[in-house]
Amino acid sequence: MLRTAKWRDGQGMTTIKDVAAAAGVSPSTVSRVLNNGPKVDPALARRVRKAAAQLDYRPSRVAQSLRRQRSHVWMLLVPDVRNPFFTDMVRGVEDAARGAGYALTLCNTDDDVAQERRYLELALNERVSGVILSPASDTRSAVEHLTAKGIPVVTVDRVLEHDSVDAVLVDNRDGARKATGHLLEAGYRNLACITGPEGQTTAADRLAGFRDAHTDCGVKLRPELIRHGDFRISGGEKAADELLRSPEPPDAVFVANNLMTLGTLDAITAAGLNIPSDIAIVGWDDAPWAPLLRPALTTVAQPTHELGQQTAALLESRIAGSTAPQRIITLRTHLNVRASSTPASALPLPRTGNV
Repeated sequence: MLRTAKWRDGQGMTTIKDVAAAAGVSPSTVSRVLNNGPKVDPALARRVRKAAAQLDYRPSRVAQSLRRQRSHVWMLLVPDVRNPFFTDMVRGVEDAARGAGYALTLCNTDDDVAQERRYLELALNERVSGVILSPASDTRSAVEHLTAKGIPVVTVDRVLEHDSVDAVLVDNRDGARKATGHLLEAGYRNLACITGPEGQTTAADRLAGFRDAHTDCGVKLRPELIRHGDFRISGGEKAADELLRSPEPPDAVFVANNLMTLGTLDAITAAGLNIPSDIAIVGWDDAPWAPLLRPALTTVAQPTHELGQQTAALLESRIAGSTAPQRIITLRTHLNVRASSTPASALPLPRTGNV
């Protein structure tokens, strides 16, 4: 008769020998079955798995790691988990990792290449099974020392210029093109763009989309209305304040990040301006609060949870031994049009004289 408790009476936790004795096989057979080894009779495998389940046997992760020379852990490096974009993406990765039997270690790099490098060294020293990285820099971040040691790396949201690793991206250029094109088609002509730091592919692609839309619509772009922020609230507020104080301020602004959008909204409020009658705005990322604002905020929505899941799937396939050529998956965005970008022609005319 099989014991159904994880702890044997007075003897400690259930071991692989207990499972072998209950199933009438050798411990090595139990190991092959539970590690999905080849050449195991299906009926025998079912008997072993039944015995393991009834005994509530849990294989030792430490022992497995020693055999595999890898821990059963993924490391995920993001610039700032407080950014809602990364929060939702991380959840997508974690859901997939848990389903595949891996734990997840989360690290914030603050877009600091030196800090990122320290975490990558830790990943190497801890022998993690794989790394998912949103690079601090497309040119200065490097993962070759990991891949050379057999640790797979997949980048998310950004790419590395000098390392040919798998990546899952969003079509940032097309998303920015659609957002800017929407404002131009709505009748706005003096458009500003607040994008991210120079040297980051996401910032460069969103700025490129902003430029593309001007070309598409035959509208002259005003370079003096372009600002590079830091993808944080304070950076958006500072950039927007500069733009609003310029001699010829914009009549609309495209902000290429959700946190900088919040900073831009703060600057518009501080300047005593109204949206969209004084200035229209389109933000990036469809945060839960975007439709709750008054006026509701037009946004470029990204499939953030899917982004995380797709990235995890690529990493899992590399861990399993895939030798396919570099794979880059690009996901599409969606423009959610709301009241913050109401067409200029639909706005009430300025009132003149006394009422």
